[in-house]
Amino acid sequence: MPFVLGSLSTCQLQGQFHLNTMQKDGDVILGGLFEIHFFSDYPDLTFTSQPQQPVCFGFDVLGFRQALTMAFAVKEINSNTDLLPNVTLGYSLYDNCVELSIGFRAALSLAAGQKKHFVLNDSCVGAPPVLGIVGDSSSTRSIAISNVLGLYRVPLVSYFATCSCLSDHTKYPAFFRTIPSDAFQVHAIIQILKHFGWSWVGLLVSDDDYGLHAAQSFQSDVLPLGEACLAYLKVLPLDNNQYEIERIVHVIKKSTARVVIAFAHESNMIPLMEEVVRQNVTGLQWIASEAWTTATVLHTPHFIPYLRGTLGIAIRRGEIPGLKEFLLQTLSTQSNKSASNNDIVNQFWEHTFKCRFAPAPAEWTEAGGALCTGHEDLQNIDTEFLDVSNLRPEYNVYKAVYALAHALDQLLRCEPGRGPFPGNSCATLHALEPWQFVHYLQNVNFTTSFGDEVSFDKDGDAIPLYDVMNWLWLPSGNIQVQNVGVVKKSAQRGEQLHLNEDAIFWNFEPMRPPMSVCSKKCPLGTRRVRRKGEPECCFDCITCSEGEISNTTDSTECIPCPEDFWSTPDRYQCVPMKTEFLSYHEPLGICLSTVAVLGTFICAIVLLVFVHNRKTPIVRANNSELSFQVLLSLKLCFLCSLLFIGRPRLWTCQLRHAAFGISFVLCVSCILVKTMVVLAVFKASKPGGGAILKWFGALQQRGTVFTLTFIQAVICVTWLVTASPAPYKNTDYHNDKIVYECVIGSSVGFAVLLGYIGLLALLSFMLAFLARNLPDNFNEAKLITFSMLMFCAVWVAFVPAYVNSPGKYADAVEVFAILASSFGLLVALFGPKCYIILFRPERNTKKVVMGRV
Repeated sequence: MPFVLGSLSTCQLQGQFHLNTMQKDGDVILGGLFEIHFFSDYPDLTFTSQPQQPVCFGFDVLGFRQALTMAFAVKEINSNTDLLPNVTLGYSLYDNCVELSIGFRAALSLAAGQKKHFVLNDSCVGAPPVLGIVGDSSSTRSIAISNVLGLYRVPLVSYFATCSCLSDHTKYPAFFRTIPSDAFQVHAIIQILKHFGWSWVGLLVSDDDYGLHAAQSFQSDVLPLGEACLAYLKVLPLDNNQYEIERIVHVIKKSTARVVIAFAHESNMIPLMEEVVRQNVTGLQWIASEAWTTATVLHTPHFIPYLRGTLGIAIRRGEIPGLKEFLLQTLSTQSNKSASNNDIVNQFWEHTFKCRFAPAPAEWTEAGGALCTGHEDLQNIDTEFLDVSNLRPEYNVYKAVYALAHALDQLLRCEPGRGPFPGNSCATLHALEPWQFVHYLQNVNFTTSFGDEVSFDKDGDAIPLYDVMNWLWLPSGNIQVQNVGVVKKSAQRGEQLHLNEDAIFWNFEPMRPPMSVCSKKCPLGTRRVRRKGEPECCFDCITCSEGEISNTTDSTECIPCPEDFWSTPDRYQCVPMKTEFLSYHEPLGICLSTVAVLGTFICAIVLLVFVHNRKTPIVRANNSELSFQVLLSLKLCFLCSLLFIGRPRLWTCQLRHAAFGISFVLCVSCILVKTMVVLAVFKASKPGGGAILKWFGALQQRGTVFTLTFIQAVICVTWLVTASPAPYKNTDYHNDKIVYECVIGSSVGFAVLLGYIGLLALLSFMLAFLARNLPDNFNEAKLITFSMLMFCAVWVAFVPAYVNSPGKYADAVEVFAILASSFGLLVALFGPKCYIILFRPERNTKKVVMGRV
C-alpha cells in the first residue's frame, strides 16, 4: 500500500484496503491469497481519499476450504515441538475474489503491512510484515504479483499457478510452487497420447496465460519431436462469445481427430460443452487439463453422454489427517459467536444453509427467507466442503505452508560462523532480509506425512507428479472421477507413465480406446513420405525400392541391404542374393562338360588308333609326329574348356584363357607346319627344288611349333602380369542376382591372344588352299583347308555372340566355340584317316596313298 511522508520520521498510510480476511497473530506471519468468492464488483481502481471497496459475491466453498487448510497447517506446525519449537506462526489470509486488481492489492497489503503509521529507521532493520505468501491460485495473478514482490525477494509459494513462464527464475527469483508447471503437464498428456497411439489431436486453450503458454509449450517442445500433430488449435474466447464458440465446435465436428485436449478452466468448458451438446458432436475422447479434471460442475445429465470416459491430469491427491475435525471445530466455534465476528465464516454458513444472520436485508425477510441461528448441524447436510477424501489443491496448500516452515526452521538453526552468507554469517529473525529467507526456501527438502517428497529445483518448481483421472460412468447415471494411473518425472528415469488400463472407462463401443491418427502406420516394407503442406503425422506409405527394406512399422526411411544381399518381394527382410555362373550342376553346364569329356575321350581313342597304326602308310604319309602333336593339343583344347565351368576363382580365371590360347596356338601351329611341309615336298619334287627340304626337317618343324607357341605364351604371361583376369561379382544384369564371371582384365590382351590365333589360322587356311590341288591321291591340304575354314567361321561368329551374351552365357558361348572348333579340327583332319584305317584297310597301302592304284 502506498505511504505518504507525514513528518521527517514517519510515513502515513494513504488509505486502507478492506478485504475479506482471516487472521491469527504469531511471532512470524505467513500471508495467503485464496479464491473465496467467484465474482466481484469493483468499479474504481484508483487510490483516493475514500476509495470504493470491492464487493465480492458467489461464495466458493472449495476456495474457503483451501484457506482453512492453511490455517490447519499453521496450527499443526505450532503444535509440533520438533519444527519451529520456539516460534509461533500466525497467518493473514485474503480473498482475491478471482480478480487481478484485488489479488494484486491484497499481495501489496501483505508485503507492506496495514499499519497506519510507519516509523522510519535509519538502519532499516526488522522482520517484514509477512515472511512469505502462499498463493496465488492463478497464473496471471501470480505473474503480476511476482513482478513486484520479486524485486524485494518476498517469496511467493503458489499452490495452483501452473504457467511454464513462471519457471524463469531470473525473471521471478522469489517464485516457488508446489504444483508442477504446465510444461510438465503438457509432457504428461503427451505420455498418454503416446501410450494409446493418438498422434492426431485437437487442442483447445483458454485465452489467458494458462492456456496460451500451454499451447506454446505444446508447439515448441512436443510438435518438433513428431510425437503428436495438431489437427487444429483453437483459443476459447475470454468473453465466451457464442458465435466464436459455434465456429470452434464446427471445426471440432468436421475434423478427423477423435481426441480433443482442453487446456482451459471450467468457466470456459461450460459454454463450450453447451454448444457441443447443441451440435451433437459425439465420438470424441476428451483429455482434460488439471484445471477442470475434477470439476463437478460439468457432471450434469446433459453433459454426461459426451464427457464420460474423459481422461485428465489432476494434481497429486494427498491425505491430511485431522483436517475434517479441524474444519468442523472451526466452523462450530465461529458460528456460535456473534455473526460479525468473522465475515467469511458467516458467509459460508449462509451459503451452505441458505439463510441469513440477523440483521438480515429487508428484501430477504420480506421474501420469506430463513434466519441463521448458528446452531445448524453440518453433519446433516450434503456438502463437498467436508469431503476430505480427494484433497488436491488443499494438499498443495498444506505442502506450501510446510515448505515455508521448514525453510524458517533451517534458518533459525543456523550456527554462527557456519552460515551460508558472507563471512559465514547467519540470518536472524529480528533483522531478516527476504532474500536470505529465499535462499533457505530454495534448498528446502522434506517428506510429508503422506510420503511425498517436497523440494524445489533451480527454477522453483516442485517435483513433477500428476495423477491420471478417468470419468467413470456409474449405473446410476452419475460420474465418478477415479484415479487410473500416475505420471511422474525423475532425474534417473525421465518421464514415466503408469496406467491401470483395466480400470479405464471408455465412451465407445466396443469398450476400448479409439483410434485417432491422420494416417495409419506404415506396414513393414514401406516408408513414410510426408504429404506436402500437411502436418508431419499426415503421410503416405511408399514401398521401399529394390535392394532396400524397412523391418519396423512406421519407418521413416528404408535401409539398404548389405553387400551380397537383396530384399524380398515384400521388402521387409534381406536375403542372400542368388548366385549365377556356369555350373556343373545345371543342364547347360552338364551338357558342355559332357561334350568336353567326350571330345577328350575321342582324341585319346584317335591317338591310340594312330599309335597302333603308326607304321601304316596313311599315318606315315602325313607326318605322324605332327599328327600326334595335333591330337595332344586338341585334347588340351577339350580339357581347357572345363576351366570355364564352375564358380570362377582367381586361378581358374587366370588359367582358362592362358590354357585356351596356348592349346589352340599349339594345335594351329602344328597344322601350319604340316601345311608348309606339304608345299615343301611338292616343290622338292620339281627339278631343282630338292634344296628346300633341308629347311623342313624334323628339328626345324619342332622348332617352328615351339617358337610359335612360345610367342603365345609370352602374350599370356604379359597379360597376366599387367592386367590379370579376376573373378567379379556382377550385379549389372540382375539387381537381385550375383553373376559370377571372370573379367578379362585387359581387352587388349584378350584381343591380341585371339588375334594371334586367328592370324595363324588364316595363314594355315591360305597355304592349305594353295596346296589343295596337289597331285597326291591323299592330299592332306584339302582336309586342312576345310578344317581351317570351319575353325575361322566358328571364331568369327564367336566374337559378336560373346560380346552380346550376359554372364554365364558368355562363358557358355566361349566353351561352345572351343568345343565346336576342336571337333571341327578333329573330324576334318582325322575323320577320313580313321575311316580308312578302321573300315577300309585295303586302301591303307603305299600304292593307294601315292596314287598309283
